[in-house]
Amino acid sequence: MSRDEASAALAERLESLESRIAYQEHWLDTLDRAVAAQEARLTKLERLNALMQDKLREQQRTLQEIDADGPRPEDEVPPHY
Repeated sequence: MSRDEASAALAERLESLESRIAYQEHWLDTLDRAVAAQEARLTKLERLNALMQDKLREQQRTLQEIDADGPRPEDEVPPHY
């Protein structure tokens, strides 16, 4: 293999490696954006979940207060009395 052939083969390998690196950098950027979007969505869903849990607790407390204030079914007189 002559010096020119070796130089050409080395240049071809270098170009191939640079092409691979550019391709990988593109996909890393794409994946980074996807992960950032998923993180934002997860944060939003966690906030929504916390709000829903608070609402549910509030409704349960309200129902318990209504049940405590009103007559219980065992205290009611059946209609045939």
